[in-house]
Formats: sequence, C-alpha cells, structure tokens
Amino acid sequence: MSRIGRPLKVLAAVSAVALAAACSSEGGAQNEGVDAGQEYTIAMITHEAPGDTFWDKIRAGAEAAAERHNITLNYSNDPDAGEMATLVQNAVDSDVAGIALTLAYPDQVGPAAQRVAEAGIPIVAFNSGINDYQNYDVPMYFGSNEQLAGRTVGERIGQDGGGKALCIIQEQGQVALETRCAGVTEGFPNTEILYVTGTDLPSVQQTIGSKLQQDPSVTHIVTLGAPIAQAAQQATSDTGSQAEIITFDLNADVAKAIENGDIAFSVDQQPYVQGYLAVTALWLNLTNGNDIGGGQPVLTGPSIVDETNIGPIVKYAENNTR
Repeated sequence: MSRIGRPLKVLAAVSAVALAAACSSEGGAQNEGVDAGQEYTIAMITHEAPGDTFWDKIRAGAEAAAERHNITLNYSNDPDAGEMATLVQNAVDSDVAGIALTLAYPDQVGPAAQRVAEAGIPIVAFNSGINDYQNYDVPMYFGSNEQLAGRTVGERIGQDGGGKALCIIQEQGQVALETRCAGVTEGFPNTEILYVTGTDLPSVQQTIGSKLQQDPSVTHIVTLGAPIAQAAQQATSDTGSQAEIITFDLNADVAKAIENGDIAFSVDQQPYVQGYLAVTALWLNLTNGNDIGGGQPVLTGPSIVDETNIGPIVKYAENNTR
C-alpha cells in the first residue's frame, strides 16, 4: 500500500506567530525570564479525562506562560460537562483575574462561560468549541480547525486509493472529536465511525482488532489521539491487518512511529501552543487591554507531521512540547 503523499502546509494563523513574538518581548524582561509587574491568578478549566496524556502538553504550555508572566495558574478538569460547568462557577467565586476553558460540550458549559463574560472577567476558549465560543460572548479562541483537518485527512485517503476507512472516536459526543470524523467522512465518504472507551486502552485495542477481523476491507484507520493510535498499531499487528494508520496529535512514541514509517502521519493541533497562547492572551488583556484575533479564531493547526518533517520534531515530542 502506498504512503500518503505530500504534507499539508501548516494552516496556523499569522496572528499566532505575532502573539508568540509579543510573548518573548513584552515588558523587556526576556533575559530574566519573568515579567515584572502585578501578579495575577488565572484559572484553566478543561474536559481532560483521567489518564489522557494529551493534556500534559496543554498544561506544559500554560505553565510556561504562567511562569513567564508572573501568573499563578489554577488548573482543574472534569470530563463530565455538568461538573465542568461547576468548576467554571467555582473559579468565578474564587475571584480569579481571568479564565481559560475548553468548550468540548458547549451546550452545557457555554452558559457558564457566558456568565463569566457578563461578570466582566476576561475569558478565552481554546482546544474545543471553535464554532461555538462566540455564541457565549467569549472574545478569543485558540485551536485547530477540526472540520478542515478531518476533511483533509479524508481527501488524502482518497488520493491514496483507500478502500474503506475507520474513524475511531474515544469520547462519544465530544464536539471536536465528532467534528474531526465528520470531516473525514466529508472528504472520504466510505468511512465508518467506531466508538471506543478512550480511558480503557486494552478495550480500545480489542474493539479495533475485532472490527478488523470482521471487516478485512478496511484500508485506513484514523485515530483522534496518540494513545489510541498506539492501540490501533497493536490491533493491526495482532490481526495481521495491512490497514494504514493516521492519527491526530503526537507523543514521543507516535513521533518515532512516524519516523519509522509505522504511522503515515499525524494531524498536530499543537496543544503546547494552545496552552501557552491562552494564558498569554489573558495576561495581555489584563495588562494591556489586548484582544487577540480580531474576533476570529487564532489557528494552531492543522499542522501535518509526516516523514518529511518529523526529524527535528521527535526531540520536541520527547520534551513534551509537541
């Protein structure tokens, strides 16, 4: 089976680069590594599920920005939408200076975010909710265009002569994941959605393996997270399937698998950047009244990582920044 061809150009917004430059120069304290001035406490609230190492990169970026800008970062998470909304209210009650949150479940968490905005507390959304954040008066967003990313993957599967694709969703109802697979299906209609329980990787491996045994026509497996890609690798090995694996997101093992040709490519949304920019944008708003993006989302992806550009990225993945 042929490898999928040329990498997609990174579709990150120029404003993200400009903001990163501002981060390094603002306040003239680059050499010291910490900005002088007033200290702030910022809350970061996500839908992180237990054991999902993807969020380590989000936190690493957020903590780097917090250290750089003399911020106390209060991180909390809950994969349950109702509990996450409660965490948002708790942050408001604790008088934080700003809030960064994910909108994976906008119907449940969005109203809580809107109350933050109405209370005059600076708020940004990141990672999930690109199509919903403005509905809840959230002025800034940092993340990937998931529909475009998924459609691009689907189109490349078609260009590669794919027969049938599986798109694996590890959290049913999570808007970013559902949107990714909807995009894959848009780009390659012969795609079947397979739901798994992402917090139980042995079960994920077994479910994918069973599907491959039942349906040998599967030529491509699209996973939506690095640990799921590793489970899919094991499933194809166990069943003897020749299905090619494509994934979203990176970790050190997936980076090496791309380098070795065992995974075709990764669609990287650059979570470290999301965490860093979310915290820095709040700091810029608090200290300088900035609103980043001009009412449009600041894109951190999709950024395609394959054998043509994986070389220098491996070490960054090992450092937990890619």
